[in-house]
Amino acid sequence: MTDTESGKGSHPEEPGPATGSDAPPPAATSPGSAADGAAAPAPAPSRRSVLGWGGAGLALGAAVAGGAVAVSGAGDDTAPAGADAGPAVPFHGAHQAGIATPVQDRLHFAAFDVTTTDRAALVALLKDWTAAARRMAAGEAVGEGAYGGLAEAPPDDTGEALGLKPSRLTLTVGFGPSLFGKFGLGDRRPAGLVELPKFAGDNLDPRRSGGDLCVQACADDPQVAVHAIRNLARIGMGRVVIRWSQLGFGKTSSTTPDAQTPRNLMGFKDGTRNIAGTETDRLRKFVWVGERDESGNAAWMAGGSYLVARRIRMHIETWDRTSLQEQEDVFGRDKGEGAPVGKAKERDEPFLKAMLPDAHVRLAHPDSNGGATLLRRGYSFTDGTDGLGRLDAGLFFLAYQRDLAQGFVRVQRNLAGDALNEYIQHVGSAVFAIPPGVRDEDDWWGRALFSEKE
Repeated sequence: MTDTESGKGSHPEEPGPATGSDAPPPAATSPGSAADGAAAPAPAPSRRSVLGWGGAGLALGAAVAGGAVAVSGAGDDTAPAGADAGPAVPFHGAHQAGIATPVQDRLHFAAFDVTTTDRAALVALLKDWTAAARRMAAGEAVGEGAYGGLAEAPPDDTGEALGLKPSRLTLTVGFGPSLFGKFGLGDRRPAGLVELPKFAGDNLDPRRSGGDLCVQACADDPQVAVHAIRNLARIGMGRVVIRWSQLGFGKTSSTTPDAQTPRNLMGFKDGTRNIAGTETDRLRKFVWVGERDESGNAAWMAGGSYLVARRIRMHIETWDRTSLQEQEDVFGRDKGEGAPVGKAKERDEPFLKAMLPDAHVRLAHPDSNGGATLLRRGYSFTDGTDGLGRLDAGLFFLAYQRDLAQGFVRVQRNLAGDALNEYIQHVGSAVFAIPPGVRDEDDWWGRALFSEKE
């Protein structure tokens, strides 16, 4: 885990791997709203001519040829479910929502494997996904909705979010290293998308690692987040399958400076001084890929970011039998206020040498890592038991950064001697290139990547 904070001024604090959060400054998001992509009703018989979003192979050819045709229709049930109340996060912008956006309460994260070998089918999928995501972020039903269409065909929307507010839903898409070995994309893989090395203590399950694509759905209502992933998976039938997924609750970091710092399942405040969504300069320095970072065929990454996703199992039972003093020594902070050793308040500047040499905060702090700073927006999870009567619980760590090698990799290597390692283990791992945002209703996820390959 990591406390992953950032210090005052230009001096970031603890960005280590094991906890996360975020919110885009006004300047980081271009004009537009989640409702920008809501389209007008299409003339009949548009709907089932493609069997739209749930065709599951019945209309794959039509979907590939028609791109996002199904989303252009609008039935009686497509008025925004939350039009009367509930905030919607703007979908369009220079950067994808869900990175610097104020962190929502719930997560559904899914990694997908691409099953089609047809590049045109993949491009059509990304257009379909973008169209559906635009509507869901606005609180609208997908396509022509969950009812009112042909009784003989599956509806376009699964329906479980009908009547619910937008709940600040954000959908963030990424491309895994394995995707670039397919469809002739090898020369367009960014140099910054490095494979993670094996770290000390890793016990990674391949069934919970990797993936060609990822979708991070965050919302304040868990049903809204699950609905989003369910619909994208359904739209993708015949072209992608879910490789693994993770539900999360209880955000473990905040990107909102005036918000109370959340606590992880170990009971400690996590992510003090995480990069705030309003800190435009720090976002530019540590999170967004710059125009000069990637050149040539990889220039499409400008304005994007790199994501590390790690499933971190906590040995809850062992931790719960550990004395309070040892718990505080492990982190380098007190459990009540969250103040660093020898200080009175949570946000007081830590004096690292006052902490034990293997204290988590000391090893994760930017001063111990050449200034490396991550933007984290992780979530707690519980997935039943492990079959031995122990909780399968921990942290689903999500961290965004401009440079993987100088960000997560550097910090995680420094955490090899972390006292916290006695109580945690990394059991799942993936990295993704997060493309820049969708600029307007004519744009779509990955357009710059595939623009020369369509």
